[in-house]
Amino acid sequence: MMTFIESYWDALVMMMAEMAPYLMLGFFIAGLLRTFVPHSLYSRHLAPRNMKSVVKAAALGIPLPLCSCGVIPTSVGLRKEGASHGACTSFLIATPQTGVDSIAATYSLMGLPFAIVRPIAALFTAMFGGWLVNRYAREDEQISAAAAQSGEHDHCDCGCDDHDHEHHHHEEDASCSCCSTSNPTFWEKLKGALEYGFVEMLQDVGKWLVIGLLIAALITVAVPNDWLAALHEYKLLNMLIVLAVAIPMYVCATGSIPIAVSLMAKGLTPGAALVLLMAGPAVNSASILVIGKVFGKRTLSLYVLSIIIGAVVFGLGIDYLLPQDWFAVSSVITEGGHCAHCLTVWDWIFLIVLALLLVNALVFHRHHHDHDHHGHEEENEAHSHAHKATVYKVEGMACNHCKAAVKNAIDVIPGVEKVEVDLAGGKAYVYGKHNTEEVVKAVSERGYNSTLLEE
Repeated sequence: MMTFIESYWDALVMMMAEMAPYLMLGFFIAGLLRTFVPHSLYSRHLAPRNMKSVVKAAALGIPLPLCSCGVIPTSVGLRKEGASHGACTSFLIATPQTGVDSIAATYSLMGLPFAIVRPIAALFTAMFGGWLVNRYAREDEQISAAAAQSGEHDHCDCGCDDHDHEHHHHEEDASCSCCSTSNPTFWEKLKGALEYGFVEMLQDVGKWLVIGLLIAALITVAVPNDWLAALHEYKLLNMLIVLAVAIPMYVCATGSIPIAVSLMAKGLTPGAALVLLMAGPAVNSASILVIGKVFGKRTLSLYVLSIIIGAVVFGLGIDYLLPQDWFAVSSVITEGGHCAHCLTVWDWIFLIVLALLLVNALVFHRHHHDHDHHGHEEENEAHSHAHKATVYKVEGMACNHCKAAVKNAIDVIPGVEKVEVDLAGGKAYVYGKHNTEEVVKAVSERGYNSTLLEE
């Protein structure tokens, strides 16, 4: 028993050490993109209903570190700002499959060829999906256009979605620290980038990254080496099996990497591993329901179809057209615990720093948030009825991008003075005299179910 536990621990440590420096670089770059790139850049280039806007949407979405739940409210926001239907679909497909953090992590465990092929596959799949929607889902334009016509507003140019120009409440917010002043300095923006990259992003993807590493280490130690060897020659069958598992489940772009490379070590073809990396992050049961509701049923079917076709085509291309030694499994997986002594001092430093950042984001910041929110509830009880918040239950929020989208949707409603969104509890606290039906409608248009709990 101890041998199994020791082997499992060694495999887990080795994978974390291999990924840590590249993950931290990816999170840092993601923070810079979030803080220094104006949000208006995206909507400004995505409005025309043509192939050019579809290509731009895919190219702009690839480096962004948004998961499949976070990309939906972002794409709805782009639609509200005038982006075309096909461009929004292209953005929906490309963004959750990649991100600078997952590209860096792909390189760390799977090598340069995989790190190059993955964003290229996402780019062309997104372009194909956007073209299909522009050509064959024109009637669905009315659905997203209806959302675009209601509650239109401008975003601040800092690249954050949390505030509207008419409703700045001058709150200090970790997700929008660059907005804390009207003219943020370089150092204030840099601070916002670090907070986003190493706190918010880790809050969003950290849990799934840890789950992916735990599963990958278990596969490495517990699954026989020839487990998938019998199916290795049936490459298309490999991909269909992976699709059947990957489409309904949720796995983020970064968390899917250790799982894919561990399965490759057990005999999964490189092409099937790419299918997991593409379909797993881009499609899941929750995103399917929301996309169908917000963008229309035909758009949803073309969205899923384009991801399946793109994943299988590029997977077959890897298995049949490219040298297989380009996609050899990392020695971290094949050697497992036998290479634990290979870790250098720098490996341990990066590993420990990543572990501390994960603990900070998933434990301390969550505990701090719960404590603050408990304090808010006590404060609310002490206020008179006139100052008490109206409470809404919001279903479907899974990350800080979801939280920002809900807050942003409510913030522009006439009469709203202040909005507090509790991501963990799934609630929104709205202050000020307002129309409750407008709040429920605004949140619904962003893809979330909302009900009034207390007034």
